[in-house]
Amino acid sequence: MITTLAVHGYRSLRDLAVPMAPVTLVTGANGSGKSSLYRAMRLLAGTATSGVVGSLAAEGGLDRVLWAGPERISGAMRRGEVAVQGSSSRSKPVSLMLGFATPELAYLIDIGLPIPSPTAFVRDPQIKREEIFAAPVLRPASRLVQRKNSTVTVFDDESRTVGSKLSARVSILSELSDPDGYPDIGWMRQVVSGWRFYDSFRTDSAAPARSSCVGTWTPVLADDGHDLAAAVQTVLESAWAGPFARAFEEAFPGSEVLIDAEGTDGRFHLQVRQPGMLRPLGADELSDGTLRFLLLATALLSPQPPSLLVLNEPETSLHPHVLPVLARLMTDVATRTQVMVVSHSDALIQPLLALGAEDAVTHHHLVKEVGETRLEGQGLLSTVPWEWGSR
Repeated sequence: MITTLAVHGYRSLRDLAVPMAPVTLVTGANGSGKSSLYRAMRLLAGTATSGVVGSLAAEGGLDRVLWAGPERISGAMRRGEVAVQGSSSRSKPVSLMLGFATPELAYLIDIGLPIPSPTAFVRDPQIKREEIFAAPVLRPASRLVQRKNSTVTVFDDESRTVGSKLSARVSILSELSDPDGYPDIGWMRQVVSGWRFYDSFRTDSAAPARSSCVGTWTPVLADDGHDLAAAVQTVLESAWAGPFARAFEEAFPGSEVLIDAEGTDGRFHLQVRQPGMLRPLGADELSDGTLRFLLLATALLSPQPPSLLVLNEPETSLHPHVLPVLARLMTDVATRTQVMVVSHSDALIQPLLALGAEDAVTHHHLVKEVGETRLEGQGLLSTVPWEWGSR
């Protein structure tokens, strides 16, 4: 389980450490930083696939996503006694840092500005530093792997350099794949590559989920839902068929999900039988809310659960009476999958908080102070321990 998520210098997240639980609920007003926190998670996931630099370039380059406020915010600035102002010089290098901790190991990546050179790829930032260390705090004695620029050093019985020509565009998690030579790197890559993100389910008339799909065993729903029919059939033939059917019945009383797999074209067609209808409705005929609920329930009840499932505003298109059912699904599956939910719907937030057992659901409400995203109510004594180290 991820116990801490840490972000420094990304958009409004000047320096934020977020405690994580089996279910982590993130709320906040529009513009409070919810989307930035979600995007930071996606950037972290990109370290396992060499996607982090490309993702930042797609956002316009590092200078477009960096914290734009002062390097240090004084108490007088927060109280409004003096104007918010920056210094003419910086005490630290320009950097965007991302990190997370598990109960055993922690990882951080430090991304900086590229060295000026005659190239057209000026939006590509560079990875300056990576650390894998024994959780929860980075110290010299807890360091297991360190990457500085292009050089990677492993600290076991003694320090040894295992690479000195690593590209500044790729992470050690994606490049150093020998599980015997670098077990800590391999373990961390396995953790990160197991994260799943669902935030782009379409429900319009041309949505991929409304089409038939190839009929093959599909334990993991695609992030655009194009293989929904096969993924639903996989759930129906698994140990999670009962919870899936009960959740759909509760959300849509008297209704039943069917998969037509008898065609000669080898494709599966999703159907829903509803009370009072003489024939089942095809996926192309379902309401937006029914289709979205099916997508979310299938993702949550995957027979091959991820280490972390991140849902961004899952309440979109859903009727308020369906959201308590979705909340119960989230808390039920948290025994085998860690769930992070970003939401601003009270109809989902309140059932989640009511259903969550002690320490099972953590609620973080984001607020903005002087342009900086902070956790409401977090003070010096409640701040999770985290140390970024230095280049």
